[in-house]
Amino acid sequence: MSDRKFFIPLIYFLICFFWGSSWYVIKLSLEYVTPLINLGIRFLISALAIYLVMIYTKTRLELSPVSVKLYLILGFFSYTIPFSLVYWAEKTIPSSLASILFAIHPFFVAILSSIFIKEEFLSMPRIVGVILSFIGIVFIFKDGLKIELSHYLPGMIAVITSALMQASIAVTIKKKGGHLNPLSMNFIPTLIAGIFLVIFGFFTENFNSNKFSIEAILMIVYLAVFVTVFNFTAYYYLLKRMSVVILSLTSFITPLIATFIGVIIGGEKLSKNISSGAFFVLTGILIANWEGLKKFYHQKKVSSL
Repeated sequence: MSDRKFFIPLIYFLICFFWGSSWYVIKLSLEYVTPLINLGIRFLISALAIYLVMIYTKTRLELSPVSVKLYLILGFFSYTIPFSLVYWAEKTIPSSLASILFAIHPFFVAILSSIFIKEEFLSMPRIVGVILSFIGIVFIFKDGLKIELSHYLPGMIAVITSALMQASIAVTIKKKGGHLNPLSMNFIPTLIAGIFLVIFGFFTENFNSNKFSIEAILMIVYLAVFVTVFNFTAYYYLLKRMSVVILSLTSFITPLIATFIGVIIGGEKLSKNISSGAFFVLTGILIANWEGLKKFYHQKKVSSL
């Protein structure tokens, strides 16, 4: 029992750390390998790792017409395009800023779910959370509008667009992908994305500028194995063993870790507007989860009596 009490918090911390550190590692890796080739190799390694896990767990690959259609949608609209936007954005904006902007992803999910899924609705805390986060985004974009349009602003828009696309796919899967096994749901899409990005990158990027050093390879493997495969597997493991409310707070903790790493280790600087915007976004996330946190605390209090 004591081992489990230690193990589950450890897994939770690792999920937050790997996701939080991924933003800065992506930025570093782009100094060695061009965005599309970089991302394509990451997804190919991820697909291989997921396939090995599927063999080990004897997971069957769903190949019904509906499943194949969802694989194609996921491959391009959950992996290829949104991740390419993030990688492209991190060529021009700080990794900490990218992580803060992407933190509004849960709110896009909440808004779209309330529109397209009958059972979902926006409670008052969620509405307040969305408003606060929107205020935060306005603060952040105030700086982007002061800088040349060719500098920060396009990258900031790219990250927001990526978050919106990921949210729309999450709602689509929630409506139509309930029959899919989580492993098969990610194996084919990452394989599709990896093959497409490597081929497309080979013809559109300057392949000779890539430096496949030990550092570059280790960073791409880190992103593929730990950030993509481990976090995906660990997240579903924790989903069955702890409160979904506490698990959802990873969206609050991740940008804090990303900002700490970007500022302290990477030497990135955040203006007052960006810092204020980050405060509003993260406060919005906490308020949106407030009802769930109160319910979780009450259940724990009652169970301890």
